[in-house]
Amino acid sequence: MSPKNVIFKKMAKDKSVGVYMAKRDFVDRVDSVDPVDGVILVAPEVLKGKKAFVQLSCTFRYGREDMDVMGIAFRREIYIAIRQVYPPIQDREQSTHTKMQGKLLRKLGDNAFPFFFEFPDNLPCSVGLQPGPNDSGKQCVVEFEVKAFSAESQEAKVRKRSTVHLMIRKLQYAPENSGTAPSVKTTREFVMSDKPLHLEASLDKEIYYHGEPINVCVNVTNSSNKNVKNIIVSVDQVATVVLYSNDSYVRAVALEESGDAVAAGASLKKVYTLTPLLVCNRERRGIALDGKLKHEDTNLASSSIVKEGVLKEVLGILVSYRVMVKLIIGGIMGSSEVGVELPLTLMHPKPDLVRESELEEEMVFEEFKRSYLKGMADDEEEGNVSTGDTAS
Repeated sequence: MSPKNVIFKKMAKDKSVGVYMAKRDFVDRVDSVDPVDGVILVAPEVLKGKKAFVQLSCTFRYGREDMDVMGIAFRREIYIAIRQVYPPIQDREQSTHTKMQGKLLRKLGDNAFPFFFEFPDNLPCSVGLQPGPNDSGKQCVVEFEVKAFSAESQEAKVRKRSTVHLMIRKLQYAPENSGTAPSVKTTREFVMSDKPLHLEASLDKEIYYHGEPINVCVNVTNSSNKNVKNIIVSVDQVATVVLYSNDSYVRAVALEESGDAVAAGASLKKVYTLTPLLVCNRERRGIALDGKLKHEDTNLASSSIVKEGVLKEVLGILVSYRVMVKLIIGGIMGSSEVGVELPLTLMHPKPDLVRESELEEEMVFEEFKRSYLKGMADDEEEGNVSTGDTAS
């Protein structure tokens, strides 16, 4: 069978505008981001003189319970850009940037018009904190959306039935060149002990892919007169909400309490294997997840790679991972800990690129899932679509 290109489409309820896009995931390469492009199909007989617009927005919502006072949750438009697509400001050839747009225009006819947005390189990626089982409707999330609508003007009120909302994602993939495999060591001396305890831990590489086992090599040389009662190894996720208040959520997303002991004067060398997975953390509040599209599953959030010089305050939620190795030391006055920390990167591998030749193959149109508010009247209107000037 010949390869097929899936085209995602969604129409406004009144059929005035429809959006066609060849993908929903857009890759952030740190220095550049995939442009967002597609085609808007309009119905002039339904528009009746109105204009058609398309909007790209990045929104940060922080719906923490203690901020949701009188039903008002914190919301900030990090980025918003609006283009008029009909009546067209440029001719179709000047506005067509990709081969897929050209093919869609030929397929859809004279009432189809291209749109194209370039992301600034200082926006966050799609990420959200997982709400708890009882946190219905409350979430902390960075979202990207393409919205098409018809209206008298950009500032005019827009009917919901004349609007199309499409959620998209901005993602990062693991860099091709990995850094040095992390390694760390520490020495602890104890009162009433002539010799110290040495702890060394290392990983076999710096970058791991989602679902890949992480091997942690632990080497303990206990020359002291203390006993190591237990060795605990964990992979911790650190999610920092930098846009609002620098709140940090530290969660162990994989944990092994080994029960391994190292007596005074003894040593131990062992490799512990941990695999951080969302399936093991489904019910845990505050776990950061990669951006989610409706009706699709997701995974633990990927590590954030930030371009040098970018203000972290605008990046919404930053995610990092570390391996923690803790030795629980027994003593007359109670237990103490000796620990080390190893940073690591957890991401998706870069997917295979679509070959240019595939663009000439058959297109398959797939409807976006649509859900309307129950009881919404057909002529119900909502407020202005923009809250300020169009961003460049």
